[in-house]
Amino acid sequence: MDCIYVPKDKLLTFKLSEDIDDNQTDKLRRKIDNEITRFLPRKTIFDFSNVTFMDSAGIGMLLGRYKLIKMLGGELAITNANKQVEKIFELSRNIKNNSNSGG
Repeated sequence: MDCIYVPKDKLLTFKLSEDIDDNQTDKLRRKIDNEITRFLPRKTIFDFSNVTFMDSAGIGMLLGRYKLIKMLGGELAITNANKQVEKIFELSRNIKNNSNSGG
């Protein structure tokens, strides 16, 4: 994973380069949290260009980072997600929407 910070824009980009699964999430979480608390960015981008696989542990890790970033007053964006990663996001949105509607 590469981390790029642009101070002028308070923009932090994480270029993820590995599969995001249960074996990787703790390591990624620590690195990402360190950079977020170090720079306190206004906007954080997760670039999925080089990610070919992500499981539910990855979704959990991203949701936790989303909460942290929001708590610090920032925004989170995701870019360049492949079809498999997009499918995981779609499933998680659908599950969340269904649970909110009582079903």
